[in-house]
Amino acid sequence: MAPTFIANRSAAVAAAVFFSLFLTSAFAAAEPVLSLEKLGLRRREKLSHLHFYFHDIVSGRNPTAVPVVLPPQANASRSLFGMVVMTDDPLTERPEIGSKLLGRVQGFYASASQTELGFLMVMNFAFVEGKYNGSYLSILGRNTVMSAVREMPVVGGGGLFRFARGYAQAKTYTVDYSTGDAVVEYNVYVFHY
Repeated sequence: MAPTFIANRSAAVAAAVFFSLFLTSAFAAAEPVLSLEKLGLRRREKLSHLHFYFHDIVSGRNPTAVPVVLPPQANASRSLFGMVVMTDDPLTERPEIGSKLLGRVQGFYASASQTELGFLMVMNFAFVEGKYNGSYLSILGRNTVMSAVREMPVVGGGGLFRFARGYAQAKTYTVDYSTGDAVVEYNVYVFHY
């Protein structure tokens, strides 16, 4: 009985290998060849510099940044470790909230440090004005809020920013320590097609 089992097992392994090779060759033959033109990409990348102001409003009747997870009561640290805040913050051309709206910052930031005010930033800068209208940049990185200038990577984007890569520099313009509201100046340097 043992030789029959071994023979059946060998046949099953051979059939599995054959089927796997068949599927691999079938999918390889069906895979289309991508072209830059079909993806809407130009042949040369360009470097763009974007400058705007991010308004993080946590106070008042219509906040644009809302805590969705508060730190545990046992964590009385000044870093607010564990807090998560969802945002739909305006991006403006100038530091005044009433200046021209360029887009929205939609995403979240989370306090990820036990020892300093250091946020994990997961943001989409969605533009609603000018040539970038309908396009967005995605930021994912560390923001140590008390540093004079913070740098975060641009990890991608959509629309005119498809295949984007670069970095964003954030600098606090103003902060109201009584309300928590802040205006942050951003300079973004991004390669895109």
